Amino acid sequence: MRFKIFVAILLFILPFLLFSQEEDTTYKPTHSPTKASIMSAILPGAGQVYNKKYWKVPLIYAVGGYLGYAVWYNNKEYQRFKKDYKAVADNDPNTVDEFNGQVPADQLKYVKDQYRRQRDFSFMTLSVWYVLNIVDASVDANLYDFDISDDLSFKFFDKGNVFTLSYKIK
Repeated sequence: MRFKIFVAILLFILPFLLFSQEEDTTYKPTHSPTKASIMSAILPGAGQVYNKKYWKVPLIYAVGGYLGYAVWYNNKEYQRFKKDYKAVADNDPNTVDEFNGQVPADQLKYVKDQYRRQRDFSFMTLSVWYVLNIVDASVDANLYDFDISDDLSFKFFDKGNVFTLSYKIK
């Protein structure tokens, strides 16, 4: 019985002993993905500046400005047609819309609903832009120290011996 337990433990531990890798203690991360993400969450583009990807900042603000304007404009038009629709639909002769009753209520309702949908879509797109800004900063910080040289090599360890597979791109 003891022999079976010994063999079971040995079979469980043996793969860890054979394929364990020595830990490389020389690598110390210099860039924090968490810091880049928090900076981009507080101020869009700040994480990209932290990652020294300055060229992305104008793109971030151009897209963000356009989406913010789209939300503002569509909301303004939605409120305008909502007010006009209420004025026409209440059947009160004292309330007058900006079209002086020339446009039917169903057409005003259709245009109002279109602007509401466009406003909601613009707001969702702005939200996705904000999240992608944070994700971009985090990914850039993770890949900040990534080696992009032409030397493709892989090191693995086997019982204390170091084997290196290497391929140089020409």
